[in-house]
Amino acid sequence: MAQPGDRRGLAFAAIVVVIAAVGVYLTWADNADPARPAPQATRATSVAVASSTPLATASTAPFDVYTYLPMKKEQLAAAADVAERFTSTYGTFRYDENPAAYADRIKAYTTPELATALTRTITSAGTIEQNRNDEIVSTATARLKEIRQIEKNSIVFVVVGTRQVAAKSGGKQLTEEYAVTVSQSGTDWLIFDIMPAAEGQFGDEG
Repeated sequence: MAQPGDRRGLAFAAIVVVIAAVGVYLTWADNADPARPAPQATRATSVAVASSTPLATASTAPFDVYTYLPMKKEQLAAAADVAERFTSTYGTFRYDENPAAYADRIKAYTTPELATALTRTITSAGTIEQNRNDEIVSTATARLKEIRQIEKNSIVFVVVGTRQVAAKSGGKQLTEEYAVTVSQSGTDWLIFDIMPAAEGQFGDEG
């Protein structure tokens, strides 16, 4: 027969075994339960999702750029048309016509100040002599390339002029880019300035 001390020892040993078994079970359950993800894994997933969100997304709503311009679409189109027609006229001339007639064609598109400056060049003795000596005949076309600057009453266009030139020295085709400033005068648009596009101009009329 076991003594009382022996029974207490056996009981204590049994309790230790039960506690150890419970500890092993809880440890196994923590590692095996897929419904309890580690906190660090959750944070990493959240960061990954946030970093994949774009800063801006395209909208399917209609966007009318003319709403943000200081003039209507029709005004812009009219100014562009004047810039193209002027550039074409500016590059079309011939050695055997009256220089004053050429200057008058130019005046129809320009402000009085620009007309005076261009007429002075067109009718100068040096220009007339050069054209007549080489028998230059120039025919031009023009197309709008870009808008360089736009304000409430003026626009600077970059216009490409293509001239087909016949001359005693030989025929050639010239392509020239101009910065053409168009300013509003009442309901009309007039050419305020023209210069090589590489030099540019930005609101010279003040």
